[in-house]
Amino acid sequence: MGRFGQISDVVGAVVFLASPAAALVSGTTLMVDGGWTAQ
Repeated sequence: MGRFGQISDVVGAVVFLASPAAALVSGTTLMVDGGWTAQ
């Protein structure tokens, strides 16, 4: 991706995690970093 993320890049993940759709998500680290940690 080659750039630093903006708030608009992570808002989808935040909305998902705050919604009932994420009710069964627990005990995990969700990396929303554009692949920086995968390098």
